Amino acid sequence: MDVKKKKATVPWMLMTVFFLALSATFTGCFSAASQQPNKEKSTHSKAANGFASSVLFPLTGSVYPLGYYSLFLTIGHPPKVFEFDIDTGSDLTWVQCDAPCSGCTKPIHDLYKPGKHIPVHCEDPSCGAVHFPENPQCERPDDQCDFELEYLDDGSVLGAVITDYFSLQLTNGSIIRPRLAFGCAYDLKHHGPYSPPSTDGVIGLGNGKASILSQLQSFGVIRNIIGHCLSAKGGGYLFVGDDHVPSSGIVWMPMSGNTKHFLSTTAELLLDGKPTGVTDLQIVFDSGSSYTYFCSRIYKPLLDLVMRGLNGKPLNPVHDQALPVCWKGKKPFKSVHDVKNYFSTLTLSFTNTRNVQLELPPEAYLIVTDHGNVCLGILNGTEAGVDEFSIIGDISLQNKMVIYDYEKQQIGWVSANCDRLPSSDGNYEDFQPYAANFGIVEENSPPTETQVSSKSNKKVYKREL
Repeated sequence: MDVKKKKATVPWMLMTVFFLALSATFTGCFSAASQQPNKEKSTHSKAANGFASSVLFPLTGSVYPLGYYSLFLTIGHPPKVFEFDIDTGSDLTWVQCDAPCSGCTKPIHDLYKPGKHIPVHCEDPSCGAVHFPENPQCERPDDQCDFELEYLDDGSVLGAVITDYFSLQLTNGSIIRPRLAFGCAYDLKHHGPYSPPSTDGVIGLGNGKASILSQLQSFGVIRNIIGHCLSAKGGGYLFVGDDHVPSSGIVWMPMSGNTKHFLSTTAELLLDGKPTGVTDLQIVFDSGSSYTYFCSRIYKPLLDLVMRGLNGKPLNPVHDQALPVCWKGKKPFKSVHDVKNYFSTLTLSFTNTRNVQLELPPEAYLIVTDHGNVCLGILNGTEAGVDEFSIIGDISLQNKMVIYDYEKQQIGWVSANCDRLPSSDGNYEDFQPYAANFGIVEENSPPTETQVSSKSNKKVYKREL
């Protein structure tokens, strides 16, 4: 959504947190190795499977101060550019839509304007994909296909499923314009204390049938694989397809079942390589969450350990509006590098997976604010409504290439230079990082009549396009 954050804050909702309906866990993890991606081409064979190529997107954004990473998509005829918050934790892509729109955060002339010929009907397979595994709740097969997204902070998005042309440049040089299904969001509500992201919408990069990735795969355009590389300096890149998957150097772990990005095995928390007594962590990766979240069972012991490690260090607690737990030094800090030696390395060691660990050095869980304070970028997930698992957010995914291979149901990672954009020949090109959390928690079919929220007591009206 679209009010710019002037300061980094606790996300107004857990960005890309994933659907509440998720029940299984999935398998993915990062290696502790600090290798650069191999420049060789992927070992996937495109000649045999008929897939055309991949699509590479430069990213804008940062963990702090902006709070999200985004990319640009061109939609419609004539084509118009829109900015989307990237979300590997959800499936449906949606854009703020002039239908007209209530609660949208962009001026009316900037909103996507749907044509009368593009709504999706309830009988259409695209509608079934959005509501899967449930069935659309419609009175007639030719009714408009509606969707509703609800968030942890009681925010919501209501809209209709539509189709339009997307202009995409493949890494083989060709340009395609597939007609894809996505959400036209015309009723947005935000009840949280923090401003939503300044984007036109959200691109869902999950493995569901409604995702743009799944649609492109069904057309034989790309393989069902995505990867992202988030730069700690801001920006980075994201690719769909397998052209930029390194042929070696990646640590792979299986996903759990058919759910989003859960790791299949639990993890133990180490501090400077030593056990902390915190075990059985269920982990999920979420590119839509700015920060990392541990439930209270883990967060409170971790915070105690961090505090204990600062005894005798020249740091004092301070209030900073950016994050709940912050410290100040004798003079303002300019970057995390000025203060990282005061903090320990955290490690997630995965159970039943030999020598596979996700290392979180101080750079992967600290930020330095505009006031020169250092703040803990690991938050209490229980307070945000997440109590059954832990979320590894953008702050801990920076400077790593993370690959979600939905075809093989596995996740891989390797340390990488995310400040350089990979070219189609396997080399890397310098690019200007753009300054660029939004997590869909639940997707429901909205009622056909006026709905009243029991918490907000605000009415939401279905709108015909």
